[in-house]
Amino acid sequence: MSAVITDISTPILPKDYSPPTVESSKITSPTQRRLVPAGPAFINYARLKLHHNFDLDTHDQHLATQQEKLDALNAANENGEDDLGVGDEEENQELLSLDPKEWKRHDYYAVLGLSHLRINATPAQIKVAHRKKVLKHHPDKKVSSGAQETSSIFTNLNTNDDAFFKCIQKAHEVLTHPEKRRQFDSVDPTVLDAEEDDPKEKDFTKSKRKLDDKSFFTTFSPIFERESRFSRKQPVPQLGNVDSSKEEVESFYDFWYSFDSWRSFEWLDKEVNEGSDSRDDKRYTEKKNKAERARRKKEDIARLRGLVDLALSLDPRIKRIKEEEKAARAAKKAGRSGTATPNKKAEEEAAKKAAEEEAKRKEEEEKAAREDAKKAKAKAANAAKKARRQARATEESTAA
Repeated sequence: MSAVITDISTPILPKDYSPPTVESSKITSPTQRRLVPAGPAFINYARLKLHHNFDLDTHDQHLATQQEKLDALNAANENGEDDLGVGDEEENQELLSLDPKEWKRHDYYAVLGLSHLRINATPAQIKVAHRKKVLKHHPDKKVSSGAQETSSIFTNLNTNDDAFFKCIQKAHEVLTHPEKRRQFDSVDPTVLDAEEDDPKEKDFTKSKRKLDDKSFFTTFSPIFERESRFSRKQPVPQLGNVDSSKEEVESFYDFWYSFDSWRSFEWLDKEVNEGSDSRDDKRYTEKKNKAERARRKKEDIARLRGLVDLALSLDPRIKRIKEEEKAARAAKKAGRSGTATPNKKAEEEAAKKAAEEEAKRKEEEEKAAREDAKKAKAKAANAAKKARRQARATEESTAA
C-alpha cells in the first residue's frame, strides 16, 4: 500500500499572543511510609514461602492432597453418612409446582422432606435437609445436567426447579428463625386438617352415640397429645388409661381447664398492598390483623374447652370414680345407722347409759340446790319481817 502525503500548514499566531508564564515550583521532599502487605496475592506468596519454601512442586502436591480429602468428604456426604435420615422424602408434582409468591400456603416441612418430623425436627436435621435439597434442585446444577436428558413430556419433571429452589430457600429461612417457625407451627397444615376431624358434641347428642373404654382412649389420646405441643407449661399430663387413679384424672382435667397456650395466628395476617406507601393503609391493615388474631385466639380457646368438656362427659373413669365415692358414702352411713359389730354396739350402749346417769345425777343436784336456795330466801324474808315488827313495837312503847 502506498503512503499518502498531505501538506498541512500550521496557522499563524495572532499578533497579541504571548506564551504562558511558568510559575516556579518546589519538589516536595521525600517522606518514608510503611506499606503493609495484604490481599490474596500476598497470602498465597506467604503460604508458598512459609510452608513450601518457594517449591512449586511441593505446593502442587499439597493442593492435590487437600482436593482428595474434599472429594472423600463429599462422597461420604452423598452416601448418607451424616444425613440424619432426613431430606429423602418423595417429591410429587404438586410439591415441585409450588409458586414462590404463595409462600404462606406452603408446607415447609414437606418442602425440606421433614414431614415425618415436623415440629420435632431439630436445627441439625433442618440444616442437613436443606443442604440435600439445594444440591438436588440448584438451578445451575439442573442446567448443566439438562443437556444430557432426552426431551420428553415425562422427562423434565423439574422444569420448575428455579421456582422450587426459591421455595426451598424460603422454607430454610422460616424454619431456622425461632419466631417465624413458631408462627408457622401455630397454623401447621396437618394440625388444621386434624382439627377438622375432631369429634364434636353434636355427634353424640343427636345420635346418642357412646364410646366404649377402648374407643374413648383411642379417640381422645391423640387429640390431647397433639394439643400439648402448644402448652407453655411442660411436661403436659396425658389422658392416661382406664386404670388411672382419681388423683391422676383430676390432675389431668384441672390442667386442661386452665390450659395456657402459646399458639398465635400472625402467620395468617394479611400483607400490606405492594407499592402502597400510605400510612393509613398500613395502620388499617395492622388494626384488622390484630382483631383477626384476637378472634382466632378466642375461637381456639373455645374449641379446646369444648374438647375437654366432651372428653369429661364421655370419660368412663368419671363414672367409676362416682360409683366408688357413692359406695364409700353408703358404707359410712351404714356404720352410723347401727350395723356395727356386737362389741362396738355394747360399748356404745354402756357409754350411752353412763351419760344418761350422769345427766340424771346433775339434774338432781341442781334441783336440791334450787330448793336450798328457796328455803334460805324464805328464812331471810321471815327474819326481816320479824325485825320490822319489833321495830314498830318499840316505837309504839316509846310514844306512850
